Amino acid sequence: MIYTVTFNPSLDYIVSVEDFKLGLTNRTSSELILPGGKGINVSTVLGNLGIENTALGFLAGFTGKEIERRLKEMGVASDFIEINEGVSRINLKLKSIDGTEINGSGPVISPEDVEKLMEKLDKLGEGDVLFLAGSIPTSMPDDMYQKIMAKLDGKGVMIVVDATRDLLLNVLEYHPFLIKPNNHELGEIFDVELLTRESVVPYAKKLQEKGARNVLVSMAGEGAVLVAEDGSVYDTPAPKGELKNGVGAGDSMVAGFMAGWMEKHEYRHAFHMGVVSGSASAFSENLATKEEIAGVYQQVVKEER
Repeated sequence: MIYTVTFNPSLDYIVSVEDFKLGLTNRTSSELILPGGKGINVSTVLGNLGIENTALGFLAGFTGKEIERRLKEMGVASDFIEINEGVSRINLKLKSIDGTEINGSGPVISPEDVEKLMEKLDKLGEGDVLFLAGSIPTSMPDDMYQKIMAKLDGKGVMIVVDATRDLLLNVLEYHPFLIKPNNHELGEIFDVELLTRESVVPYAKKLQEKGARNVLVSMAGEGAVLVAEDGSVYDTPAPKGELKNGVGAGDSMVAGFMAGWMEKHEYRHAFHMGVVSGSASAFSENLATKEEIAGVYQQVVKEER
């Protein structure tokens, strides 16, 4: 079974405002409400690709109920822990103003609630896949990723980690199956500037030396690089298309990679599926559909030939 964890899910209120004026009343030209959070994005794309999965995490209040309702409507199974106080956050995303966002805080997550999540995760075993993505709320222990991976260590669970800096570095000793820094995050770890696909390879290999099995590096318009566990290295320029929405592209990439891996157990195919899934979401108003991903995949494979 495949599971995603979103510690702090949200309702994303995505609006466009033409000719926005600060200090005055502005009216939206378009509105969209979607369940959000990195793990939820992964669950959505996996679901779009026809892959069953279960979204885990914490929900609270009327917004939590709406997140759960919308996920069910989209065909995504969930098994969230309901928190008795507070409300799940609402994130305001202003599409027409250079990607400006105002993100809510979310509810306080108690040690008892954390323990309930750990009990759910303790049931995972050989062949299961777990996605850990995004930041950790301030009310939770900042070593939460480490605690989860230590608990599952040796159980045969394939863990995907999409996090930054110390959150990422501190879990490498538990040998995550896949990590996905972007080139800027990778550069920050080693205090270097990485602008070309060739330049990221030695630093991705350094993360392998620290324990990561596969390192997938996203580079926006420059493309992507995979340094795989079997020693192979793959890189590709970014597929051609009109950028419409950068939100969720990285989450789509890790979802696509794992979908490709589970389909053929072949790193080249997994890499291509990751790249095209991320790009297809960037070229779409929302997270990519199966048909949109298939369309970009044909372009990448044709260009490689």
